[in-house]
Amino acid sequence: MKKHYIIDAHCHIYPEKIAAKATESTDRFYDVHSAFDGSLKQLLDAGKSAGVDKFLVQSVATTPHQVESINSFIAREVEAHSDVLVGLGTMHPDSEDICADVDRVKELGLHGIKMHPDIQAFPLDDERCMPFYERCAKLGLPVLMHTGDYRYDYSNPDRLLNVLKTFPKLTVVGAHFAGWSVWDEALEKLASFENLYVDSSSTLGFAKDEAKVKMLIEGWGEDKILFASDYPMWKSADEIKMLEKLKLSDSAYEKIYHLNAEKVYKL
Repeated sequence: MKKHYIIDAHCHIYPEKIAAKATESTDRFYDVHSAFDGSLKQLLDAGKSAGVDKFLVQSVATTPHQVESINSFIAREVEAHSDVLVGLGTMHPDSEDICADVDRVKELGLHGIKMHPDIQAFPLDDERCMPFYERCAKLGLPVLMHTGDYRYDYSNPDRLLNVLKTFPKLTVVGAHFAGWSVWDEALEKLASFENLYVDSSSTLGFAKDEAKVKMLIEGWGEDKILFASDYPMWKSADEIKMLEKLKLSDSAYEKIYHLNAEKVYKL
């Protein structure tokens, strides 16, 4: 019997024609082999089988001219599947009018904006991003950030620290417990910020042992963590199993599985 209502708060989707190609590109960047092809169909089929009730979907613009088309694509899919999808927009620091891009995300009814400094190749505290953060804070749009990677300096904790200090009214979700592969540093430097939440994507299977994951959950606190699979990379069913093995309280699972996401994204 299904026990919890579950929101998967970090899913990448692509148009059917390019889904496999886009996923293969990300696989090369991370040297992994994704479980799925990045299509909406596979997301919904696999999620339903795993017991996921709702999905936050987004994609990443690798060039400025992709921003409008990606945001339109996400908005169309959300409208067509409004019972199960919540959409996030994308951004690019080289946009001709980044504040107008933020305004359009709001007009499309999307619930936040995703940025990926490593793939997009810019420091997340770059001066070009400051008007973007200010506009998001003003409009109440949360920013989901890819954070952390021992191979790069674009999105590591000190970069995020600068943003959080500068924009205390900006709601940020740091993907991968705010620091993929540098989890301890992220926890030490960032956990005190009230405007920072984290998601569990690409962490449960990488942190290697349950004790480490429990330490991260205790360090961040159950009120700050959102469940997420990082589709199409990993199977939500596997991520749920790993989380359930930790035997948290029912209250903690309720918060992590859906209540925190509903709060952050105003669902």
